Amino acid sequence: MAQVKPEIPKARGARSNAAGRFEAHQSERVDDGWGGDTENDPRLVTELREEIARTVISYNRSPDLPFDRSVNAYRGCEHGCVYCFARPSHAYLGLSPGLDFETRLVCKPNAAEVLRRELSARSYVPDVLAMGTNTDPYQPVERDRRITRACLEVLAETRHPVAIVTKGTLIERDIDILSDMAAQGLARVGVSVTTLDADLCRKMEPRAPSPSRRLRMIERLAAAGIEVRIMASPMVPALTDPELEAILKAGAEAGAGSASWIMLRLPREVSALWQEWLAAHVPDRAGRVMARLREMHGGKAYDASWGKRMRGEGEYAQMVQARFKLAVKRLGLAEHLPPLRTDLFSKPVRGGAQLDLFGAS
Repeated sequence: MAQVKPEIPKARGARSNAAGRFEAHQSERVDDGWGGDTENDPRLVTELREEIARTVISYNRSPDLPFDRSVNAYRGCEHGCVYCFARPSHAYLGLSPGLDFETRLVCKPNAAEVLRRELSARSYVPDVLAMGTNTDPYQPVERDRRITRACLEVLAETRHPVAIVTKGTLIERDIDILSDMAAQGLARVGVSVTTLDADLCRKMEPRAPSPSRRLRMIERLAAAGIEVRIMASPMVPALTDPELEAILKAGAEAGAGSASWIMLRLPREVSALWQEWLAAHVPDRAGRVMARLREMHGGKAYDASWGKRMRGEGEYAQMVQARFKLAVKRLGLAEHLPPLRTDLFSKPVRGGAQLDLFGAS
């Protein structure tokens, strides 16, 4: 039988749905001659299931990251960014890092409740809590589920510092909370802008807000007194990195006060998904993009070593870093900011404890 050539899924980033690395078997569609292959319909519906979390704060010891703890209310992300480094995490669920990652999502409805419990632990010592480090806390499903907002309410109540990374304009809904926290030195936001080219953005990040809409989001956050970082991330060599200075300038003009950048990362299954995307959308530049990436990672598509994975090595990586430094200096953007405050933190009251203060009636 002939293998069925998959159609391009509409408004999705990945073009395929290969099983994750932990699965014993792979499957592929074949033409059996009967026609009527409804399973090959490219119109994919987003599914969301619930996972009751036992813990929500994840800790890391990576020297590449400016935080040691994070909360992710969702697994998978409907924004569908084809390059997303978090895609391989879906394999732990027995799902594909491909189309499953952007169509079969998981939420943690009790995240705020568990967060409150973990913050109330006697041994807990406050430090900046990052949100949006794996999947976007303001992806479309948050509009109805409101899990990110519930977590923010706990952090605001306890005056716990938070740093958010997002592409989602839904964050504007929570300006009321974030502006109050920012005024106390407890909150800042990073907004990722990969390209200013709306057509390219729609192909790489099919369900994320447009570049111009993200810049308006920066304006609104900054106008509310919230410190915003323009994140030129990820930079794709020979494709989006020529836009680096323009992205930083647009962010500064919108009100961002600081900036950062990261080179494209292709861990595990992401490499094959990315190369499929290149071949489909920019075949004339695919070879050059991958050659530059291999040049920065010792001949490999990606090197996960600490100190190398975020920006690569070699002359090309150094050139991009030099351009970044010149641009932020010219634009008056900061690379490093003072730490958020931790001295205001007050542990939340756990169930029943508040009544105990006054004795039983």
